[in-house]
Amino acid sequence: MSTLEPERGTGTGTLVEPTPQTSHGDGDHERFAHYVQKDKIMASALDGTPVVALCGKVWVPGRDPKKYPVCPMCKEIYESMGEGGDDKGKGDK
Repeated sequence: MSTLEPERGTGTGTLVEPTPQTSHGDGDHERFAHYVQKDKIMASALDGTPVVALCGKVWVPGRDPKKYPVCPMCKEIYESMGEGGDDKGKGDK
C-alpha cells in the first residue's frame, strides 16, 4: 500500500504558525484625539492601565492629544451629553 506522505527524515517542510491579529480596525482611531474622563487619564499616567474613550477605543495614552484632531464620534457623543454631565460630585468651582 502506498502513501502520499514522504518518509521520515527525507525532504524538507515549512512549519506555518498563525500570526496573531494585533490591529483593531483600519487605523483611523490612531489619527484622532479622544475624549476620556480626566481621572481615568491620570490613573493611566500613574499605573499604565488602559482607558476607554467615549467612542469605545481602548488604549494606553502616550501621545500629545493637542497634535491631533478630535475624534468625530467622541465629539458627537460629548456634545449630546449636555452641560455638567461629567461634573457631578467633583467639588466646588
